[in-house]
Amino acid sequence: MKTVHVRVINEVGLHARTAAVFAAEAARFASTIRVRSLTRDGGWVDAKSILTVLTLGVEQGHEIEITAEGPDEAEAASALETLIGTDFAGRL
Repeated sequence: MKTVHVRVINEVGLHARTAAVFAAEAARFASTIRVRSLTRDGGWVDAKSILTVLTLGVEQGHEIEITAEGPDEAEAASALETLIGTDFAGRL
């Protein structure tokens, strides 16, 4: 299992468009990917589902934890960490 922590820098956090891009990126991978808000001390949700990602209520400045488990876990965790860490560079 691969785990990463990342601070959300996008001005709207993980809402609507950003959550959709995040879920679409997660869906590209075969691994099981989960995410939770460390700031809100929330439970784990399926990172491949826009609806569950939206329920986290992640805002700018919040820290999230992403776990990936499966055949491409390292690549998946790295891609999602980069996506968030670069403020969705060119994806919005």
